[in-house]
Amino acid sequence: MKSYSIKNLEQYFKQYKKSVQNPEKFWNKIAEENFVWYQKWNKVLAYDMTEASIKWFLNAKLNITKNCIDRHLSKRGNKTAIIFEPNNPNEPAQHITYLDLYERVCKLSNVLKEQGIRKGDRVCIYLPMIPELAISVLACARIGAIHSVVFAGFSASALTTRINDSDCKMVITSDGGFRGDKTIDLKTIVNNALDKCPCVEKVLVVKRTNTTVEMKPGRDFWLAPLMENALADHVAEIMDAEDPLFILYTSGSTGKPKGMMHTTGGYMVYTAYTFKNIFQYEENDVFWCTADIGWITGHSYIVYGPLLNGATTLMFEGIPSYPDFGRFWEVVEKHKVNQFYTAPTAIRALAKENVSYVEKHDLSSLKLLGTVGEPINEEAWHWYNDHIGKKNCPIVDTWWQTETGGILISPIPFVTPTKPTYATLPLPGIQPVLMDERRNEVEGNLSSGSLCIKFPWPSIARTIWGDHQRYKETYFKAFPGKYFTGDGALRDEVGYYRITGRVDDVIIVSGHNLGTAPIEDAINEHPAVAESAIVGFSHDVKGNALYGFVILKEEGESRVRENLSKEINQLISDHIGPIAKLDKIQFVSGLPKTRSGKIMRRILRKIAEGDFSNFGDISTLLNPEVVEEIKNGRIS
Repeated sequence: MKSYSIKNLEQYFKQYKKSVQNPEKFWNKIAEENFVWYQKWNKVLAYDMTEASIKWFLNAKLNITKNCIDRHLSKRGNKTAIIFEPNNPNEPAQHITYLDLYERVCKLSNVLKEQGIRKGDRVCIYLPMIPELAISVLACARIGAIHSVVFAGFSASALTTRINDSDCKMVITSDGGFRGDKTIDLKTIVNNALDKCPCVEKVLVVKRTNTTVEMKPGRDFWLAPLMENALADHVAEIMDAEDPLFILYTSGSTGKPKGMMHTTGGYMVYTAYTFKNIFQYEENDVFWCTADIGWITGHSYIVYGPLLNGATTLMFEGIPSYPDFGRFWEVVEKHKVNQFYTAPTAIRALAKENVSYVEKHDLSSLKLLGTVGEPINEEAWHWYNDHIGKKNCPIVDTWWQTETGGILISPIPFVTPTKPTYATLPLPGIQPVLMDERRNEVEGNLSSGSLCIKFPWPSIARTIWGDHQRYKETYFKAFPGKYFTGDGALRDEVGYYRITGRVDDVIIVSGHNLGTAPIEDAINEHPAVAESAIVGFSHDVKGNALYGFVILKEEGESRVRENLSKEINQLISDHIGPIAKLDKIQFVSGLPKTRSGKIMRRILRKIAEGDFSNFGDISTLLNPEVVEEIKNGRIS
């Protein structure tokens, strides 16, 4: 970024003050000086927080891929844009230059158009972490199609829901995927999903595992031959700043997953700005975010943010434990990674292993470390700082969400003094506030409350696809005039923020937001189950794990409970995916409920944690006697 790189604390406060006093002027300058536009905006911002109506860079015209790829070709055409590190360490890595990327994105853009995809059509991408995933995302953006990436660990049922919700016309998938020592049969999952997806007309299939798969004539096509015959040049579609760029699903506390819809101009400006400043990227650095592109972290900080800055971004197909627990550090050494961005879950898992897995690798290329997905606990922070950063690399503990599009609160390395477990200060343009139960703003430091943002920023999601009313009610109703994050936070004596966790029924497991309602719905489909309730409990590796309280019907009582537990987890895996399996299942005769029938999850959470100190007044419950029974039967 030419302008507004933050290099010291004084500069940060200066920029922050400008961004708050006159947000339109602040973002106008960044947008004008750092990007290529076909047509400039006639107004920077128009918004109505009551109606959840937010528009940035009104009537501006652009194409985000021109900014990600085309404009770099003259100076960086031969520079590596994407390093692909395969699952198998013996398979050679691929170095894809900006020129290579341009040609492959143009070819796929032409293929998509030949297959009938037009501006505004939705394309579901269900691929492992291979180059074609990034290329598919960019090709959709180039022709104006709206990409909807679904994490390739989700089940056929979860895939069906997401395809139908956004009425996808095409699916891009592969024959399979590699994950550690496993081969995942992705094409069969897609075939099963599409039995209930009448909207899908075409399926493009990447050959990755070379396994035999069922191809439906007239619908399914191998991608490689289509790419071979396609032209390597394509004129990018002219998009409006507020045209949809992508839909990405996130778990809701009730009902079906929420399809968060992000638009083009504001998302581009904000992800580029935050990538540059939070990771202090310099021209020849190698940046590695270990997330999957199936999540927002991969969208913003594997694909768009890095490429908008002309960076070299690393895509990793594998897992941190394969072929052994030194794989991350072997990759850092091999590619001389400078910025490393991963989840606290991964850090905790690796910290449990022998430190020799770290010590045998040269990590001296690292300049900074980052964490994402959930707050990092102090023990993991110190292990990361001591063993990976060697106490020389600042740690950016970033807080943001699928809904926010980019990082909102984070230290800036070499600028903001870090503090373990604290996300520290808001980025310029972000105005956080803490709210109390009476909807009043909590003033001053040394305070806590519900975390809200009181002014829009460029990359905020514009709506929930097909359900703007739900968007308004979920994010703008609880605290009128403000965006409610769903998280609680505290502010320390100098104004640093620490995120304390979800205040609704969404549980963050290994960095994944999992709504309790869809999991309970899956469990309740078991013929032996009458009712269930899911809560989270602390887990050394995952941050949180899932604890299920399950009431059985009479016919279920005689069944072997061990088998029932396995069957329940299999149902969850089939409906949602293995990431949502329960770590603990306790069979109970009843659940603590209010007289209106609401389950008192607060009590269940305390029992799951083994905290029996204070349940509060339970005499008003419909069935107070059940609390003692559940407490005595708790699984340790």
